[in-house]
Amino acid sequence: MTLSGKRALVTGGGSGAGAALALAFAEAGAEVVITGRRKRALAETAAGHASIRPVQADVTDEASVKRMFHEAGVCDIIIANAGAADSAVMAKTSLDQWNAMIAVNLTGVFLTFRDGLNQLPGWGRLIAVASTAGLKGYAKVAPYAAAKHGVVGMVRSLALETARKPVTVNAICPGFLDTPMTETSIRVIAEKTGKTEADARAALEGMSPQGRLFQPSEVAATALWLCGPGSEGITGQAIAISGGET
Repeated sequence: MTLSGKRALVTGGGSGAGAALALAFAEAGAEVVITGRRKRALAETAAGHASIRPVQADVTDEASVKRMFHEAGVCDIIIANAGAADSAVMAKTSLDQWNAMIAVNLTGVFLTFRDGLNQLPGWGRLIAVASTAGLKGYAKVAPYAAAKHGVVGMVRSLALETARKPVTVNAICPGFLDTPMTETSIRVIAEKTGKTEADARAALEGMSPQGRLFQPSEVAATALWLCGPGSEGITGQAIAISGGET
């Protein structure tokens, strides 16, 4: 498969799944624009391939998203990957924590998809990197799960709006990924529970029937499939990468 002649935009492209997506799409022949708030992280990822270009942006800010697309140029593939996680029981969750989770994980996808859709040249692919938390509940992450459920609902609705166009809209819902964000979660779990980091990691691995964390490359491979021939009828879907977790 080649994506030569296509331009892909990946939000949150400075690390983790975003960096893996950027590299995979660049290697498939696409011109890739990565965006995020951390200039240094973007530069490090962009240094990995000549076809990756960084644009600093904040997906929670409407004006910043508009500038992002202006600087990127017309994009055929929009991957809303930027996100963040937090953990607390509901009774101790502040409004600020709630608002922060909704802003980056849901509003950021809305702004990215809305402005991305409006600039599509014709054929297009809109992909949200959501989470298994968008398909089920997990304790102590209610705002995060609510945001990811919202992303899945948005994807399903937008897929119906674009069904008569050469545009598909899908969500990829991985379990815990082997990324820096998960490493942060492991440290937080260890601090709050008194477990060792090894035990905390094992607990997250145990949430999958396969007993492992998932690789960012698995997310990238799924996204590439959604952009390739034979995927035209795949739209409005929430595709789990979870090792059989239900």
